[in-house]
Amino acid sequence: MFGQFILNLFIAALWFLLKDDPNANFSTFVAGFLVGVMILYVMHRFFGTQFYLRRVVKIFKLILLFIQELLLSSFAVLKQVLMPQLNFTPGIFTYKTELRGDWEITVLALLLTLTPGSVVMEVSEEGDTFFIHAMDIEESKEAVIRSIGKFEQAILEVTR
Repeated sequence: MFGQFILNLFIAALWFLLKDDPNANFSTFVAGFLVGVMILYVMHRFFGTQFYLRRVVKIFKLILLFIQELLLSSFAVLKQVLMPQLNFTPGIFTYKTELRGDWEITVLALLLTLTPGSVVMEVSEEGDTFFIHAMDIEESKEAVIRSIGKFEQAILEVTR
């Protein structure tokens, strides 16, 4: 993936340098970059990997999913905080993940910790079980598990 991006930048630089244009415009470089994207898309099967912009799009989808879950969980926590009576029961539950590798597990733990209402307290030695503290175990456990499932799927799309 990184090699394809470097090759795309090289094509854009060649386009910029070999273009017979007396003015050096940034739009010429962008046009060369777009030409490079088209060339690499046609030839990506020869690299033995998937086209690099697909992974970039999946990263943006993961970021948008995180923002969506962040807003939803923020509103749920705000609703709990603004209620006249505090009526929630915090608790700890475990979740067994199918993610493997340090990067995948770390990204999932960070995404869960950054969303309000849940905190990853510990990851097992094997790296397949999360110990998660939820603000309201009765209501938010299902929401947290649903969020974990979405995050896992998006992380798998990005990394594999």
